[in-house]
Amino acid sequence: MNPAPTKAAVGDLIERDIATASTLPADYYVSKAIAARERERIFARTWQIVARREQLAKPGDFITAEVAGEQILVSRGTDCELRGFYNVCRHRAGPPATGCGNRKLFRCGYHGWTYGLNGKLLNAPEMEGTQNFCAEDFALRPVRVAEWSLWVFVNLDPDAEDLLPALREVPTQAARFDLEKMKLYERREYKLDCNWKVYIDNFLEGYHLPSVHPGLTKELDYGQYTTTTYERHSIQSSPIRGPENEDTTDRRYKHSKGDLSADYFWVFPNWMMNCYPDNMSLNIVVPTAPEKTSVIFEWYFTDDVLQTDAPQQSVSFSDQVQIEDGHICEVVQRNLHSRSYDRGRYSVKQEKGVHHFHRLYASMMGQ
Repeated sequence: MNPAPTKAAVGDLIERDIATASTLPADYYVSKAIAARERERIFARTWQIVARREQLAKPGDFITAEVAGEQILVSRGTDCELRGFYNVCRHRAGPPATGCGNRKLFRCGYHGWTYGLNGKLLNAPEMEGTQNFCAEDFALRPVRVAEWSLWVFVNLDPDAEDLLPALREVPTQAARFDLEKMKLYERREYKLDCNWKVYIDNFLEGYHLPSVHPGLTKELDYGQYTTTTYERHSIQSSPIRGPENEDTTDRRYKHSKGDLSADYFWVFPNWMMNCYPDNMSLNIVVPTAPEKTSVIFEWYFTDDVLQTDAPQQSVSFSDQVQIEDGHICEVVQRNLHSRSYDRGRYSVKQEKGVHHFHRLYASMMGQ
């Protein structure tokens, strides 16, 4: 493997013009050094989804999570304020909290140091005789936390842009889907033997639909599939086929009159919203090793749809698509080790989203 590239080399890695640009080199999908750099330059500097707002609705509610290798604690205080902390006791790095639930305070499972919901140290047993010890100096270290729509986000970078400005046009563009009216139906986790970028690359183009997703291709009008890129996100859209589609017997949306669409949001670096006429699914793509990825799916529906059999049909349909995506992503990951492959080229027509992602990625890696 080649050594980790310099900052200048990374920043210049992907040409601005898609017609002349080459894709990320294979090393970027297998290198441990690259994965470590991604953790610091991308995942520790971007807003990451860690919970649903409903999990932190009441005073005392809390969750624990991992972000960029750091253990995180988020809680709703008695003043109803949402706060985030490193889930690391200031004594000797024990765990102030585990799991999720509702508490009045947090007690470290190592030596019993106790913290309030606001992170302040309330009790440090057996510390008599320790000189120059002041409880006010040993509060839990804070991390930035914010809320949008159905979710709670954390950012480890104290200087990062606030969440809502960082989302740019996404809240306005997603408003028509009435996300706040939706409720969680099911959550699944898919563990894949591929780099997280292989999965993102695959998500960001419809180029593979006819070859990989026969069922989904029946639903979508591939000839009118479009990708629109913005500063930090992109949207892929396709009309859902109307009754002119000759094979309607096993279609998910066989009663469509051609006036419906599927819209796929991707927000840099690693989360997506798949918006269909009767549901929305959230994807969070989490690297767990240079060549391993966890893909979290959450399916949401409105109350009226939850009273029907549509949710189970949607999850089954989506699960099949995910199995197909997972298989091709794992094959690609294996082939990235081939001595025959280094870099590819982009389809100007079909891979604008992939090129956009690679440009954003190279920019942050080169900071």
